[in-house]
Amino acid sequence: MVAKIATAQKRMFENVFVCKNCSKKVRANPVKINAGLVKCPRCNKRSFRAIRRKK
Repeated sequence: MVAKIATAQKRMFENVFVCKNCSKKVRANPVKINAGLVKCPRCNKRSFRAIRRKK
């Protein structure tokens, strides 16, 4: 197995959220996501989830 590099993990997963409606990835501040201030650029909805990290 290949060792996971910390900088690559940070770049791929930190502050990345996925739209629950259209699966578009958005990089945003978690505080703004929870407050509902970020809209999806594709479908204009405000429902996001954190990106899932594969094992």
